[in-house]
Amino acid sequence: MSLGCTLHFNIKLRLLYLALGVATFLIAYSVGAAVNMTKAEIELLKRQFSEQIKNIDQTGIFINNVKIALGMFVPGFGIGLGMFSGFSTGMVFNAIAETSPILKNIPPLIILITPFGILEVFAYGTALSRSGILVYDLVTKKPWREYVVVTLIEIGIVIVILLVGAIIEWQTITHLGGFRNPPNL
Repeated sequence: MSLGCTLHFNIKLRLLYLALGVATFLIAYSVGAAVNMTKAEIELLKRQFSEQIKNIDQTGIFINNVKIALGMFVPGFGIGLGMFSGFSTGMVFNAIAETSPILKNIPPLIILITPFGILEVFAYGTALSRSGILVYDLVTKKPWREYVVVTLIEIGIVIVILLVGAIIEWQTITHLGGFRNPPNL
């Protein structure tokens, strides 16, 4: 088998793993968005989220997203972190939607089809799936030289994607009036 055929097969397989990573994140997000919460839980979650985003800017968005994504690259642990991150994000959307007339009847996944949402989901799917691949590579005792370069390249790609996503997200936020007067937070 030639290198071209092997590379082509590996790209197809990598895209499959990426799709599984994205699906895992989206399922966790959807489950979080469907959780029934009491009014007290909703208010607590909204208050915690408001505190977390207080004084945040483009750099803060980027740093927050990169910390999460880099954690998702950790073999095994990253899968759990990715699922927790998706679930938590879904719960925050749910809490805000429960008290916001604008979001009340909006499907939760709609927020993720924004330009920055697509970039973040792609980045998280990449990191999540690489975590699973690394588990496999470590269990099968694959020589680290065979996967370290690819992993570092993917980390670089994820960082660039999240940087672009943070810029787009911040521009969207400032265009819509910023966090000073968010709807019903």
